[in-house]
Amino acid sequence: MKKILILNGPNLNRLGKREPNIYGSETLADLQASLEKLASQLACEIAFKQSNHEGEIIDLIHKAEDREYAGLIINPGAFTHYSYAIRDAIASVSLPTIEVHISNVHAREPFRHQSVISPVTIGQIVGLGTKGYKLALLSLVKEDF
Repeated sequence: MKKILILNGPNLNRLGKREPNIYGSETLADLQASLEKLASQLACEIAFKQSNHEGEIIDLIHKAEDREYAGLIINPGAFTHYSYAIRDAIASVSLPTIEVHISNVHAREPFRHQSVISPVTIGQIVGLGTKGYKLALLSLVKEDF
């Protein structure tokens, strides 16, 4: 059974409360429940984590390879735009990684247009709300990367 790690970065614990006009009213717990349901239908397993701390995210990425995950889905939040440390952590493991953003970062403030993470991922899904996580999960489970 494939195991997929889903990592959420800073402020994603505020989903449903933080700028619902941009991020929607779904909470992080709602998102986790819907992804667990999809994972069950896909006969795979997920681990769902969130941290506001860069070092903790890096540690989780490093441990993911040792725990035999088949892939990684990451919404790095604001770390997207400047965390070379998270970028390097992703590059240091042999896990296919998909970057997800709930909002269309390319239609927002100019500083959000640049991702230092995307060059070390197999793809980026933006602007589809939390459906982007589902598409990423489907891709990692159904494709052979």
